[in-house]
Amino acid sequence: MLALFGVDVNPDDVVNETTKRVIVTVIVAAITSTATFFAGRWYGRYVAGRQWHSKEFLDRIIISLNIFSDGYLKIRTVMERSIEEVFLNRLAVEKVNAAARATTVENPIMPIAKADRWFILNFVLNAVAEHFVDGQIRLDAGQPVTKVRYALFLTCELVGEERIRKVRAMLVRADVLEAFPYPDSLPKLENVWHDNRVLTLRKAAALYKTEPDHFLTLEVCV
Repeated sequence: MLALFGVDVNPDDVVNETTKRVIVTVIVAAITSTATFFAGRWYGRYVAGRQWHSKEFLDRIIISLNIFSDGYLKIRTVMERSIEEVFLNRLAVEKVNAAARATTVENPIMPIAKADRWFILNFVLNAVAEHFVDGQIRLDAGQPVTKVRYALFLTCELVGEERIRKVRAMLVRADVLEAFPYPDSLPKLENVWHDNRVLTLRKAAALYKTEPDHFLTLEVCV
């Protein structure tokens, strides 16, 4: 028996009380962690289900080349990422999400505030530039390369319930936007639903002349 502050204390009682507290703490932590894990999984499945049924995946961004060649419109994916991987700032992600939800069938180009356009687009430009660094190194080394000047802009097309809706960054040659080859007709299409893309590019060509700060240009060397 120990005398603590004038009070007799049984050491076994102290050990037992400490052990009980440790056990309770461990049990509470385990229950909390388990509940958090299953709640997180449930919420993740809930969000995934909503996205699947609505065909809206606005947490993704596809960057694509839009090519007019041999009389065809050819759409080729450069990369697909989560928007957090491209827009490396929480506020930028929120602005992109808000602009994506503000697009319409008639106006598929994302209405980004004038003060934010360069900063938002520069995130995408940096991601794209990583894919073409080999050509820049060959240029710097004095090796022969082909240079192509592209315009970059953001859209979120509304093209019907059966089509997937995502944030899309589009690359199209700047000279194509300056003199769009299909102002009132369609090229040949690899897929019938690509007629919507022609309408988007037509809108972009008009906007490129009036509000060029909706676009960033980059020179790609290949």
